[in-house]
Amino acid sequence: MPIHLYWGDDAMARERAVQELIDQVIEPAWVSLNLSRLDGSSGDQAVQALNEARTAPFGGGGRVVLLQRSPFCERCPAELAEQLEAALPLIPEQSHLVLVSAGKPDARLRTTKALRKMAEEKKFPLPAIWDGAGLIEMVQRSAAAAQLQLEPAAAELLADTIGNDSSRMAGELEKLALYCGEKAIDVTAVKALAGPAQQNALAVGEALLAGDVGGALMQIDGLMAANEPPLRLVASLVSQLRGWLWLTLLEQSGEQDPMAIAKAAGIGNPKRIYVMRKQLRGVRPQRLLKLLARLLDVEAALKLGSPADVAFRDGLLGQSG
Repeated sequence: MPIHLYWGDDAMARERAVQELIDQVIEPAWVSLNLSRLDGSSGDQAVQALNEARTAPFGGGGRVVLLQRSPFCERCPAELAEQLEAALPLIPEQSHLVLVSAGKPDARLRTTKALRKMAEEKKFPLPAIWDGAGLIEMVQRSAAAAQLQLEPAAAELLADTIGNDSSRMAGELEKLALYCGEKAIDVTAVKALAGPAQQNALAVGEALLAGDVGGALMQIDGLMAANEPPLRLVASLVSQLRGWLWLTLLEQSGEQDPMAIAKAAGIGNPKRIYVMRKQLRGVRPQRLLKLLARLLDVEAALKLGSPADVAFRDGLLGQSG
């Protein structure tokens, strides 16, 4: 049955997959009648998506009903869950219901269980800012989707330069494609257009770990000037610190296998463990916990409306290492 469950915080990759499905299913002459774009943050539109998905397409080709911010795998009211379960068996073969959300589906929900029995599920997670292998893979995947040739060294430099900002990645690749023409994108081209590695959350985290709060705040100022969303920066830093904390706790418990540590800590590249061990030499878990507490203070201040520069300064200057 043509039901699709797309989730993950890589919005660019999600949208690319959605557009590929639309191009595959709908005949261009019938797009205006056979494509519906709805927003699941409105309960009425979620119900409308179920109703439209049960409608056969007009003319040739198929129909796509796209529901962004789908509520069915997150906080789904009982009444809406019942409507979904009733609608699923009634969707025609040529009608495609595409449910899109940023968050991971809640496996405990009955709606998630029902959808996973019938839907094609695709994941689009962004790699953590410190996951070097994951970042390079994201670059390579984006280049492949744009049908661009990218040299390995250029992929590494783009990962260092841009981090996990998939929107900026798409823009930089578009510029590089115009710059290089038919040639493969190389390091020289990346340096010419994308410039040197920018401040990123990884550098901020390393400065905090070293006790260089002033340096971390300067990095943060640079990121804020480049329009980095403050809450996304906090989330990246928390993810980075949790990885470090997992490593210190596991090693204290006697675990030394990098593969086992990487799996437990959710680190995509086990080779990263060797780098992290050097960074964490002499660092106690209590210090990492203290940094995490300060970041939670920053997050709370941001959500209460404090300006980003004030929230970061008040939160981070309160810690002394």
